Amino acid sequence: MKRDSRRPARAASGSPAPRCAPVRQVAVEVLAQVLGAGGSLSQLLPAALPRTAQRDRALLAELCYGTLRWYPQLQALLGRLLERPLRCGEHAVEALLLLGLYQLLHLRIPDYAAVAESVATARRLGKPWAAGLVNGVLRAFLRRREALLAELGGDPQALHAHPRWLLARLQADWPEHWQDMVAAGNRHPPLTLRVNRRRSSRADYLAELTAAGIEAQAVAAAEDAVTLVVPCEVADLPGFAAGRVSVQDAAAQLAVGLLELAPGQRVLDACAAPGGKSCHILEREPGLAELVALDIDSTRLARVAENLARLGLSATLLAGDGLRPEQWWDGRPFDRILLDAPCSATGVIRRHPDIKLLRQEADIARLSATQRTLLERLWPLLRPGGVLLYATCSVLRQENEQVVADFLTAHPEAREQPIAATWGLPRPYGRQILSGMHGMDGFYYACLRKAGEGGDA
Repeated sequence: MKRDSRRPARAASGSPAPRCAPVRQVAVEVLAQVLGAGGSLSQLLPAALPRTAQRDRALLAELCYGTLRWYPQLQALLGRLLERPLRCGEHAVEALLLLGLYQLLHLRIPDYAAVAESVATARRLGKPWAAGLVNGVLRAFLRRREALLAELGGDPQALHAHPRWLLARLQADWPEHWQDMVAAGNRHPPLTLRVNRRRSSRADYLAELTAAGIEAQAVAAAEDAVTLVVPCEVADLPGFAAGRVSVQDAAAQLAVGLLELAPGQRVLDACAAPGGKSCHILEREPGLAELVALDIDSTRLARVAENLARLGLSATLLAGDGLRPEQWWDGRPFDRILLDAPCSATGVIRRHPDIKLLRQEADIARLSATQRTLLERLWPLLRPGGVLLYATCSVLRQENEQVVADFLTAHPEAREQPIAATWGLPRPYGRQILSGMHGMDGFYYACLRKAGEGGDA
């Protein structure tokens, strides 16, 4: 029976169903929080999704991620189109203008619809004064499109859609690869899965995906990794709710093979949230004596618990600071330590484009200092003969091989264990995957073994 469209839908309890906000209005509000308050899109967007209709949620994600992905380019265009700068604090208007330019430049939305909806959104946001400004700026772009884009060709920051300081770092660190890296950073990331080998083989799961009409490919570098040709909702994946697969980039899945796991070991996953590597460790070696998943953020540690529960796994969860092990360590040494250190995340910009706005060059020295200190504080927790795997999702040498080089100089009892692999690039210390290499995120790994008695030293 057709529902009377003049009457509001009601929930089962009889109360009116919550009204959904227009998708562009929600997108602007999310983007304004990133621009104005330095909020993280990975936290803001999930909270905003329920405010939009189910059919609009994919568009909301595209609008938010796309605008931030191309922010340096869009900001350069906006600077050329505005006759005078926006008033301080007008982050919603700035976000609306950037969003409008993104639609005109990168989406297949008809120009008239993108302009009209942007003007209407200004009014919905309670800023009717901005409607004329938005209309004028977007129509000026349409008139001057070719000339404006030609001007951007002389501005590397706008041309490559990466902040100037990061372009300089990439060119210095990777002179032969930087252009491929920034191109990868501007592409949509693939959806890669980790098959839970406790529940299924990769070959069997690929066959199941094919039967479900989902095209996917095995990732050669990672034994449990499958990449979908076209991303889909995880709820549509066979066996996802039952814990047969998880979402995890193939580069992150490489950690488990480098740890040389064996039954009876005690393993520490430092900085464990959201728990992908902890879960993979338990999937690959069910005979561990104990896995301790440590994270400083108790809220994020709850995510680890959720992921473990979905997969039917268990671990010891500790809310604690890796910089202060005396506050939580029980004195029993670990056979293996995974230190997935806090970093600039420059290797995962394609997944987190807000990094282009939120990360600053001054952060790199601070982060590398924290990384060095974490290595120093966690190293005493490793038994003689044990292995510490140092990992980051950065592509900057200052956070990776330089940190490891400094640590090895200060610790003669530490030995780098070279990584023999077909993936990534061998470095003086460790191995580096550059953004987009082998279709993976940018990642760095270095294996450090402690000399002394211990059976497998």
